[in-house]
Amino acid sequence: MRLEHLKYLRCPKTGAELSLVNEVMENDRVKEGRLVTKTGESYDIIKFVPRFVEADNYAENFGFEWKLHNRTQFDGDANHKMSEDRIFDVSGWGRDLSGEILLEAGSGSGRFSEHLLATGAMVVSFDFSQAVEPNYESNGQHKNLLLVQANIYEMPFEKGFFDKVFCFGVLQHTPDPEASFVALTQMLKPGAKITTDIYLKTFKRFYLNTRYWVRPFTRTMESEKLYARCKGYIDFMWPLARIIRKIPKIGEAINWRLLIADYAQQMPDASDATLKEWAYLDTFDMLSPAFDIPASPATFQNWHEQAKLENIHVRLGPNGVVGTANKAKD
Repeated sequence: MRLEHLKYLRCPKTGAELSLVNEVMENDRVKEGRLVTKTGESYDIIKFVPRFVEADNYAENFGFEWKLHNRTQFDGDANHKMSEDRIFDVSGWGRDLSGEILLEAGSGSGRFSEHLLATGAMVVSFDFSQAVEPNYESNGQHKNLLLVQANIYEMPFEKGFFDKVFCFGVLQHTPDPEASFVALTQMLKPGAKITTDIYLKTFKRFYLNTRYWVRPFTRTMESEKLYARCKGYIDFMWPLARIIRKIPKIGEAINWRLLIADYAQQMPDASDATLKEWAYLDTFDMLSPAFDIPASPATFQNWHEQAKLENIHVRLGPNGVVGTANKAKD
C-alpha cells in the first residue's frame, strides 16, 4: 500500500481510524508493517497488502486458482475484451471516472481491476482470498490502487463513502449472498451507483445442472488434488470436446453439462491452448468453491428494493443475473 492510502482504511471491527507502525518501505510503498487503533486492534501488512482476515478461510480455493492462473483471464493475455466489455456493458458507467472513489468487492486476480483503474478512478479493492497477491503482481504498481485482504461482512472502510461499488463473480460464493449485497449497499454515498451480478437460479440452470450434482463430492476436496483431477479429466475429454462443440446450437452447452468449461463461442479468436487453459481453470472454479448459491431475477430484484435503492435495473447478463441501481440522494 501507499502512505497516502491510509486515509481510506478503518478498523473493520470498530470503525476507528488506523495508524501505521513498524513499517518497512520499498519504492515509496509499505511492504511490511502493522495497522493499529488506539484501543489495541492490530492488522498486519504483508507483501504490500493490508490483511484484515486470516490467511486460511473458506475462499482458499480462489487463492489457489488465481495464483496458478494469475493472468489466464486478462483480456490482453487471451486476445479478447471480455472483461472490459462486461464491466461497461453491464454497468453503463463512462470510461472516464477521474476524481471518483470506487470500491471493487472480490477482485480475484485483477482482471477487472485493470480496467477500473484505466478509468482514472481511485480504486479501493479487496478479496477474501490470497488472490490479492497475484492481483498485486499485475496491478500493484498503479498509484490509484489500494488493495487489501478483507471480509465482505467486515469491510475495513468507512460506510457511505464510495461513489461507485462494483462486484462481479462474488456474491454466489459467500455464505449469505443477500447479506453480502446489503453490506455493499452500505458503502454507497448518497446518489452513488452500484453494479453487481450473481449466478442465475432456474430449474434448468440449477436442478438439471451437473455441476450441482457433483459439487457435494468436490467442494470439500483439497485444492491441489481436485485441480489435478480436473486437469486430467479435461486432458482426456478435450479431443471429444472439440468435436462436440461443432454440433450446431447445442454443442457448447453439451460440453458444459459434461463439466468441460468451453469458451469457444465467447472467444472465437482464441487458440486451442488458450481455450484448454480456460477449461482447466473454470472446471475447477465450478467444482471447488465452498459456497455456490445462485438467485433468481425476482429474488435479486427484491434485494435491491429492500435496500431502498433507486433506478433499479435487474436483468439477465453475461454470467447470470446482473443489477444496476443507485442510492437515493439526501
